[in-house]
Amino acid sequence: MHFTRPRDLVIAGLIGFGIGLLGLQAFYDSLPGLPLLAGATLFVLAVVEVIIAVSVRGKIRDGRVVAALPVARSVALAKASSVFGSLMLGAWGGALVYLLPKRDLLIAAAADSRSAIVGAVSAAVLVAAALWLEHCCRNPDTGERDEPPRSTG
Repeated sequence: MHFTRPRDLVIAGLIGFGIGLLGLQAFYDSLPGLPLLAGATLFVLAVVEVIIAVSVRGKIRDGRVVAALPVARSVALAKASSVFGSLMLGAWGGALVYLLPKRDLLIAAAADSRSAIVGAVSAAVLVAAALWLEHCCRNPDTGERDEPPRSTG
């Protein structure tokens, strides 16, 4: 298993951007207003991941990890969260690109753009927390690097 690559996050972000922008262009007239804290769930998940990262990091540094399975689960959570956070960051970014030019024309767009800002910031915090959790799960003794194996022939 390899650690999360930046290109994976960029691809997820671009897909989310396209979905967010095209979705609002097609359906904004028929959608209800976005709640201000619509994206705040991502921030809550980021806080949980930071707590897990602090715990895992302390256990690994102190040599108290008795089983690799909880660390592997944390890595899986971190990888999934970073990709999902990138996808949502792109979606909220697409929403912002659609809403910001319209906020002077539509009262709903002004309110929805605030919701999109909260969502984008929460998604960015989730990506950062997930990458830090993944970093905290690395084994410090082996000097792990995320490099592909080299071929000899």
